[in-house]
Amino acid sequence: MASTGAAGRRRPPLSEEGSAEAQKRAAAEAAAELIDDGMRVGLGTGSTVAHLLPALAARGLRGLRCVATSPATERVALELGLEVLALDELGELDVAVDGADQVDPACWLVKGGGGAHVREKIVAAAARRFVVIVSAEKVVAELTAPVPLELLAFGVSRTLAAVAPAELRAGTPPSPDGGLIADYLGAVGDPAALAERLSATPGVVDHGLFAPELVSDVLIGEADGSVSHRRSPKAG
Repeated sequence: MASTGAAGRRRPPLSEEGSAEAQKRAAAEAAAELIDDGMRVGLGTGSTVAHLLPALAARGLRGLRCVATSPATERVALELGLEVLALDELGELDVAVDGADQVDPACWLVKGGGGAHVREKIVAAAARRFVVIVSAEKVVAELTAPVPLELLAFGVSRTLAAVAPAELRAGTPPSPDGGLIADYLGAVGDPAALAERLSATPGVVDHGLFAPELVSDVLIGEADGSVSHRRSPKAG
């Protein structure tokens, strides 16, 4: 029988325990338990959210209405029987749940490995509570490159020069809204200063730095099968 972690979450089988996928699944299942009947829910994009969707569908909640941040998430959510609507139809969301590529001690995030970070940021900002779900290796002492960017195609070489060092991501399709996906490759340093610089550059649609003010909670799947809970120091 599977054992239970310190935070009350079910541990995966011993053959899987400690793996990144098992940690992602544990964090995703813990996040699914935070969602109740009738909520308006933002669904992120990526490998951790891939564990959230079936866990949420399995709860059989009534009146749940969801917003998807990518066509891939929307497709899977609909296949699982979740209702998916446009953000403009729902307005303010009760909660959004998404993964992250990096989380630092102040709850700054790097997101956008899947190229949907602009939609993910819009949905996070529309939610009263933004819950981030990660495996333990995503928790870092400080943020490092790459930082994903979405860029307008017009004048893209000039935009890349303005945010250098940066380059287009080879072989990556456009964002869900047609923007080109690139990566900033320099030092991050002060995330707030870099975020301000990137946001102020013409041609940058948005970047993958998410400020702690957006984040409510971080659920971390640990190697022992438990889930630890970090509250953002700047959560409202």
